Amino acid sequence: MHLEILVEDLSGKKTLDIIIPEILGLAHTFKIHPYKGVGRIPKGLRGTSDPDKRILLDQLPKLLRGYGETFAHYPPDYPAAVILVCDLDDKCLKGFKEELLGILQTCNPQPETRFCFAIEEGEAWFLGDIPAIKAAYPKAKNAVLSAYVNDSICGTWERMADAIYPGGAKALSAQGWQRVGAEKSNWAKNISPHMNIGENKSPSFQYFCTKIIGLIRISAE
Repeated sequence: MHLEILVEDLSGKKTLDIIIPEILGLAHTFKIHPYKGVGRIPKGLRGTSDPDKRILLDQLPKLLRGYGETFAHYPPDYPAAVILVCDLDDKCLKGFKEELLGILQTCNPQPETRFCFAIEEGEAWFLGDIPAIKAAYPKAKNAVLSAYVNDSICGTWERMADAIYPGGAKALSAQGWQRVGAEKSNWAKNISPHMNIGENKSPSFQYFCTKIIGLIRISAE
């Protein structure tokens, strides 16, 4: 099977570049496409914003239609699928997923697609594996890490920063969003190699893994 994986930023790509091969194994292929933010679903599902800006949801209707047409030509013994991975942020999970499924239903043909979310943010997947954080950042604050409730809506990246960044989230935020983004990429690069996929406590991470494994099983039938 081949997977086309859409993520909202570079830090997400850095994480998945490391963990996807561990889930897929060597018999399957994948390509990860990072975007420059999640954006919002366009009115009328036309995706009319500037493609050069590479905003994920803005482009999603066109992307899914294109994948549907492309995948229709894949050989039956080597199917393909799309996986969208983005932060839930403060969105309603049920409502947001229904909107995304609405986009998919407008595609003819429809690409095999799975929608996966980090709840609340991508750092939730790191916080689901505290030993991995400690392996990458031995001086991480245990009190901050142990107080975190998996997949809670609590300002997830701020919680990560409070645990491992000198001066915490306040000091990092003071340097601007570009610096925050760079630090998030550093977390992805440093923590991901230490992650234990099967032991991760984040429900949204385990949901993501389950969806990939399910696709692999379908391709083997």
